[in-house]
Amino acid sequence: YMRLGIGSYIIRRVFASVLVVIGVTIITFLISRVAPGDPIALILGPHYTVAKAEELEYKLGLDKPLPIQYCTYLMSLARGDFGTSMRTNRSIAEDFKDHFPATLELTLLALSFSFIIGIPLGIISSTRRNSLTDHFVRIFSLSGVSIPVFWLGLLMVLFFYLQLGWFPAGGRLSLSVTPPPSYTGLYILDSLLARDWSALGSSLWHILLPAFTLGFCIVGQVTRMTRASMLEVLKQDYITTSRAKGLRESAVIYKHALKNAIAPVITLAGVLFGRLMAGAILTETIFSWPGIGLYAVNAVLHLDYQPILGFTTIVAIIYTFINIVVDVLYTCVNPKVRLG
Repeated sequence: YMRLGIGSYIIRRVFASVLVVIGVTIITFLISRVAPGDPIALILGPHYTVAKAEELEYKLGLDKPLPIQYCTYLMSLARGDFGTSMRTNRSIAEDFKDHFPATLELTLLALSFSFIIGIPLGIISSTRRNSLTDHFVRIFSLSGVSIPVFWLGLLMVLFFYLQLGWFPAGGRLSLSVTPPPSYTGLYILDSLLARDWSALGSSLWHILLPAFTLGFCIVGQVTRMTRASMLEVLKQDYITTSRAKGLRESAVIYKHALKNAIAPVITLAGVLFGRLMAGAILTETIFSWPGIGLYAVNAVLHLDYQPILGFTTIVAIIYTFINIVVDVLYTCVNPKVRLG
């Protein structure tokens, strides 16, 4: 491959990402339009008449051909206008501004949990290959990959909320707790900045169960990737040389092996972040978490097309952006990687 500069590489990736986002909007737009149901009838409800339906269709532009509807939507999207929700009668951008921080906070905590647990387990499993510990870790990682997130979430609610009463079943804060000043929209960070310890405790108490549920489904992937990468690195000659020089095993593992084995795990982080953002729909629905996932589910139930399009577009943009950042970080961690 011809080695490219960082700037040229980012420009090419951004251009490719724009094409990906356009493709996502086309597919989502067509699916939303061919889905069964009449959103106009759902909006008007008992006040439905043919005249009112035609008037509303004209107002929303639903009377135009699909190509024109899509081009109109795409031009609005280019201006940063995601449209207006028929269900809430608010700008979708405003709705997302209210709901997105909750999803971001949940995703970041779930991703952190998966890496805090998965990377050490992968290291332990690789350094004790074929031992009882290794077999246990591999079974654990396989269960993490296999267990559906909705099933685990329902079990968490049933056991820790209904049976033990240790955790709440939903929401971001207790009703008796005042939300912290909104600096970032992330309650944990805002509580720390405002030194509001009651809000911090309540937000942690509410987010732990959904974050564990969402993060558990990817712990297995992080563990397996770390294990496979470590096993590959531990076979290298420089590891044998380091041990022959009398270096402590901990220095060999954490200073030499892990430093070179972590690059594929960093790449995996970008993929998993996008997956968690999209997969938060089920977790947010089960735990009544007021994020964009629950917002999108309510939009689907009310046949509200615009928020659905906005949700998939934003997830696609975030997913492609995170992958560009991860690829650049990968080259920083491993300079031998070529940008091609």
